[in-house]
Amino acid sequence: MSDEVLGFALKSTMQELQNVCPDITGNFIFKEGNILAKDDNTNEETASQTVDAFYKITEHASIIGGIDAVSIEGVKGKVNIASLKDFHLTTVSSKKADEKYVNTLTRVLIPIVIKLAQEIQSCSTANETIRSDDDAIETIEPELLENEITKEIVEELEPEDTENIQPEELNEEYMIPKLQKENEPAEVEVDNEPLIPEPPVLQLMVENLTGFRVGSDTVRVDQEVIAQWNELYSDKKINEVEIEALNGKTTQCKFKKIKKSKDEGKGIVKMPEKIQVSLEIAAGELVTVKPIVE
Repeated sequence: MSDEVLGFALKSTMQELQNVCPDITGNFIFKEGNILAKDDNTNEETASQTVDAFYKITEHASIIGGIDAVSIEGVKGKVNIASLKDFHLTTVSSKKADEKYVNTLTRVLIPIVIKLAQEIQSCSTANETIRSDDDAIETIEPELLENEITKEIVEELEPEDTENIQPEELNEEYMIPKLQKENEPAEVEVDNEPLIPEPPVLQLMVENLTGFRVGSDTVRVDQEVIAQWNELYSDKKINEVEIEALNGKTTQCKFKKIKKSKDEGKGIVKMPEKIQVSLEIAAGELVTVKPIVE
């Protein structure tokens, strides 16, 4: 993927994050030591020093299996560095900032932007390949190509098999396709199967789900999210969701809507202890959630 395309998309997103949440005073994202994008408030030299400090910390963290995030709290504010697969997101926020709100904004929007940029770049590359292949085909003379194919088949046959066979008969017997004549309309295959959209992936923060009648195999998701799934797949069944932790572990489980109205719209998924143990995570960590469409 082009770093320029991704960098432009990420920078625009970071500027919008500051407009939505003024408590975010600075942010930038880096990969393999290179700063891909930063907001206008972040100094290049300061960002480079932060990247160097992060990698020095990770070198000493190998004895504990590595680290996924670094959080530093100072007198005037906080600095958080979170790993998003191959990328590292650095967020600087004020002392009074709501940490859960900031994490929900940055760790949900940034992965979505990265994924969209990757898909756009992938489609662009595929189109260029198709155009290149078409250009190559146009440069081949149809008669020369057909004669070459016929010649190769004749050479592979035993001598006695080719004594009384004419090239025209050989073409019929071995079903060599005739190349399309110039200006002759092509037959287009129409796929009548309806396109099923890719299941949306959400990144949500884990909160504990407790109670006497809580199922150990069921998580609770925001009612608005469930409504979006049902609208997107109106004629399909969605009985389970797939949950993936940042450590790569996944599980499938049932889901219900969040009961308490005060928990709606917070970007959380309420999860029983059994599922947290299977994913090797705890409350406060981020996971991705997507519906399983049948």
